[in-house]
Amino acid sequence: MSSYLFMISHPAHFHLFRNTIIRLKTDSHDVTVVIRPKDVLEQLCVNSGMEYIKIRERSRNVRKIGLALSLVQKTIAVLQIVRQVKPDLMFGCDGSISYVGKLTGIPSFDCDEDDAEATPLFAKLFYPFFTGIITPTICSVGKWTPKKIGHHSYHELAYLHPRLFMPSKSYLEKYNIPVDHPFYLIRFAQLTAHHDAGIHGIEKETALRLVMILREKGNVYITSERPLEPELEPYRMHIDPLDIFHIMAYADLFVGDSQTMAAEAGVLGTPFVRLNDFSGRLAYLNEIEDYYMLGDSHKAKDIEGFFQSVQKWLNDPDRKNKCAERRAKLLSEKIDLTKFLVWFIENYPESMETMKTNPSYDWNFK
Repeated sequence: MSSYLFMISHPAHFHLFRNTIIRLKTDSHDVTVVIRPKDVLEQLCVNSGMEYIKIRERSRNVRKIGLALSLVQKTIAVLQIVRQVKPDLMFGCDGSISYVGKLTGIPSFDCDEDDAEATPLFAKLFYPFFTGIITPTICSVGKWTPKKIGHHSYHELAYLHPRLFMPSKSYLEKYNIPVDHPFYLIRFAQLTAHHDAGIHGIEKETALRLVMILREKGNVYITSERPLEPELEPYRMHIDPLDIFHIMAYADLFVGDSQTMAAEAGVLGTPFVRLNDFSGRLAYLNEIEDYYMLGDSHKAKDIEGFFQSVQKWLNDPDRKNKCAERRAKLLSEKIDLTKFLVWFIENYPESMETMKTNPSYDWNFK
């Protein structure tokens, strides 16, 4: 059997790889999970029973010298682990494994769904050193297209595909959410990653106005990476992060400044409105919003447009049924990403050659 290493540095990446890791272990492969804690990442690992090695948490300093020092420290930490476990392949969304792969000769793969043009620093620093870039077909990897391994899916379908996840209303009861009453889920992101420099989301006054509007229509629940103002704290939802998708699936509307959670809402059939400066810059979210019509996004300065979208969804009593139909269309046109990843990993390097010569081979994993 083979040995694999997964580098996870964001809660979304935990979800992306979790089912793949479980299946690889079921197939008797050795799997090492390395995490750099962010937000609820370590809590997710603990609550799910996932074994992991934790490396030092970096500071929130986004100045170039701080980022450079953090990268060096992280790369050294990962290199030390790799020399101990000697994996055959490395996967992640973290650039450090590209350098470690180059130093050790171990193939490394970036699993990304951000376009290179939206995260140019990451692309410039790390894409040249990855063996391959596994990304939705619709996404751009810039001049590194020869490294692209495209798939007809989204990261969110590696854990929210109906084969892998079915929402249960029992979770509404668990958190005392009335089953027969409208409710709205809000998410505030931290926006402190290197690629978030200069990116703005939902500010205090916008948040207060949003809550005032939504609470007239139903219950309001907030999850937040960042500290909440005293006026918003009563709406904070204390929840096991593993349970959030059950709540999201039954919400009448999701509103936030997190692109990942907006996409998660969309693939679950919950309409969403997103406010942050990545609006219009990510191809996969543009597709979810514009082609599948599951949500809307606005740049941070477009406050009035943002509230118009919120009102549009609130004023449509059939919004959930419409989004259920649109979700069904989405699912019919996308693959089960976990099945694809397991096949790609277990059959490497032949799988990479297959995808290069027949880029549509991934349709076998619908």
